[in-house]
Amino acid sequence: MAAKNAYVEWITEWLAPLGEITARRMMGGHVVYCNGIVFALVANGLLYLKADASTRPKFQALGLKPFQPFPDKESVMGYYPPPPEFFEDADVMLEWGRAAVAVGVAAKKGKAPKKKAVK
Repeated sequence: MAAKNAYVEWITEWLAPLGEITARRMMGGHVVYCNGIVFALVANGLLYLKADASTRPKFQALGLKPFQPFPDKESVMGYYPPPPEFFEDADVMLEWGRAAVAVGVAAKKGKAPKKKAVK
């Protein structure tokens, strides 16, 4: 049985007002889902929220930097840490969390449906 991650457990409880929050281990971190939609990740003990062109400026305006999976490479992912108030104020969490879930929903809609294998 895998060891539980206390931070991930706390995050899933804190984010519960958004919907059914689950987390799954992936590539050394955790992917966080709301009602089955990817909207966040936890890496190196930090939470990152999914962002796109509509929400990215809000993160950037606060000087928040995107998730960089490999510190020795310049590539970044479309996930940003929330502001500190996110962890202190449930209303702030809901505002930023709902925006990240909306980005996840839009991203899922934009993907082509999986084709069924032909027998």
